Amino acid sequence: MSFYKKLSPFYNLIFFYVAVSFILRIVLLFHPITDTTFIWTDAIKIFTFGFVSDVFVFILATGFLWLYLIFISNGKYLKPFGYIIFGLLVALLAYIYSGKSILNEYGGALPKIGMIFVGIKTLLFGLLLFLPKHRDKIRYWLFAFVMFLFVVLILQNAISEYFFWNEFGVKYNFIAVNYLVYTNEVIGNIMESYPVVPLFSGLFIIAGTVTYFILKGSRSYIDSIPTFVEKIKISGIYFVLFGLSLLTIPFLATKENSQNIFSNELQSNGIYKFYLAFMNSELDYFKFYKTLPEKEVYAILGQQIPGITGESTLRQIKSAAAENHKNVVLITIESYSADFMKAYGNDQNITPFLDSLATQSLLFTNFYASGNRTVRGLEAVTLCFPPTAGESVVKRKDNKDKFSTGSVFKAKGYNVKYLYGGDAFFDNMEDFFSGNGYDIVDKKTFEPNEITFDNIWGVCDEDMYNKAIKVMNKEAKENKPFFNHIMTVSNHRPFTFPNDKIDIRGDAKSREGGVKYTDFAMKKFFEMAEKQPWFSNTVFVILADHCASSAGKTELPVDKYRIPAMIYSPGFIQPQHFTKLMGQIDIMPTVFGLLNFSYESKFYGQDVLQADYNPRALIATYQDLGMIKDNVLTIISPKQEVKQFKMTLLPKAGVEDDFQIYYDQKPLKKERTDLVNETIAFYQTASDMLKKKKYQKN
Repeated sequence: MSFYKKLSPFYNLIFFYVAVSFILRIVLLFHPITDTTFIWTDAIKIFTFGFVSDVFVFILATGFLWLYLIFISNGKYLKPFGYIIFGLLVALLAYIYSGKSILNEYGGALPKIGMIFVGIKTLLFGLLLFLPKHRDKIRYWLFAFVMFLFVVLILQNAISEYFFWNEFGVKYNFIAVNYLVYTNEVIGNIMESYPVVPLFSGLFIIAGTVTYFILKGSRSYIDSIPTFVEKIKISGIYFVLFGLSLLTIPFLATKENSQNIFSNELQSNGIYKFYLAFMNSELDYFKFYKTLPEKEVYAILGQQIPGITGESTLRQIKSAAAENHKNVVLITIESYSADFMKAYGNDQNITPFLDSLATQSLLFTNFYASGNRTVRGLEAVTLCFPPTAGESVVKRKDNKDKFSTGSVFKAKGYNVKYLYGGDAFFDNMEDFFSGNGYDIVDKKTFEPNEITFDNIWGVCDEDMYNKAIKVMNKEAKENKPFFNHIMTVSNHRPFTFPNDKIDIRGDAKSREGGVKYTDFAMKKFFEMAEKQPWFSNTVFVILADHCASSAGKTELPVDKYRIPAMIYSPGFIQPQHFTKLMGQIDIMPTVFGLLNFSYESKFYGQDVLQADYNPRALIATYQDLGMIKDNVLTIISPKQEVKQFKMTLLPKAGVEDDFQIYYDQKPLKKERTDLVNETIAFYQTASDMLKKKKYQKN
């Protein structure tokens, strides 16, 4: 038998993985969300560089296969070595079972995982040791299972990449890493959103069929186990290819440099993208981004934020009028794009209540979300702070005792609460809000009779609003003003809600249904609130946490950050349109201004109703940091990259000028250095403030 045949398990699996990746690229290329055209050079790079990248990535991934195959032998079962090894495995199992192992010091599920892994290894080794007549058959089925597992993982990854693209229009990013952390919510979401049983039934049937053919071409490895010398040769070849992969994969990633973002995503390898996201969920601004001298950058920031001096954002906000300690209810709506509303051109009538409320409110028509995830929206309205590189502050270890919306209200004698229909453990919300002085009302605090409907994300919005009314009625009796921040959950995939509420079924799993039910539930909330004695003394702030989708042709497609925002308080806030550019970080300082609050501020956000407000909006992903100003989008990215795009309005017929949201984003021919420096000033100083703990409340 030729030595070449001894490599068959490796090259058969690599061939299968490359074939699946090739098919996946074609599917994603023609996916409806891939809303772009490709030049011929992009197409060549997508499939040639993509092919090479797939081969080398899978060589790294077959490290586990190499480890498994290289230890297949008969010699280790000979006396006395087999009994010694078996005894050591039993001792190790007993050590972990004792509850005093090193795994227990790390806690969590690690001891259980260790028990399962060592237990299976001990059982299988025992079977091979004590049943020598059946050893070949047992080994064959183990080998078949390992090959089946690789095939399943290859197919499962392809399916996951497809659905991730379907949701976000990109290969894996840091969101995919988060999905591994919050498995309960994410798996539940998948179970409720997709036909899981047919999908996985088909997956296993296909995987079994493919495994059968791969086994036919690979079983020679265990029929004639390689000798020690042959294993040395196999290992030598593998280590050379492994080392070459470590050099080649990062090099190929640098070739993802097309102006077409979809081209770069399609060229990339999903597994490697996941690895990068896992390793770089927090990015050191000062290592990866363009910087300016510290004094200069704070001086530039001082020109953008009136009143600050020195190397901080500390300043005095003073009102000439008496403070008004009205109650404040902040509602952040899950995944609510501006273009859901009638004013922005939607003709489906899915937000009738919010459309009506907007006409009675101070409506911010040119309002942008900070990011494309809930934690970014929560960070923006709570800390009034730019979206820094990497994870949101909400999810960082250093997320407590910050200068926040809540800390300002607390200093004014308010009760401060965060109300969430799900489990606030998700996305680290509980740790963040409790660490910043908020009392938390989440699903864990609900009595069984307070829940009429729930899905994996939490109780329906009606249940959350009913609970909120109870909480506020109780607070109103304490003779203290209250600030309550409510986060909704119903407008999230799988978009399920109680039936017979709107003209779309609650189990239809329709985004339009989710939007319309969210609007319906909010109407019910205000109908209840209007009957309460505290209503006339309350300011309601309503905005989205982020848009429904973030996919687009450029790094930061501005229409995917445009969200509705309004302040409603009959008899106190006069209905009007505020048309200047602004962002999420500005909403609460503006509320403080309306209440005539005098306070010491560290906020980057500003009261946009003041004459010295300098319009701009800060929008970002976890690594691309942008500023919109003067119809120019400036983006700073890792590797000190800077891009600028001229935003040319693409007017939609029948929509008023103030509500137009679509822009053509073309690279700027001549750099606006002033805007580049201002963008750096916002993000560099924000990173500096966090790094040096200058954004604490004291």
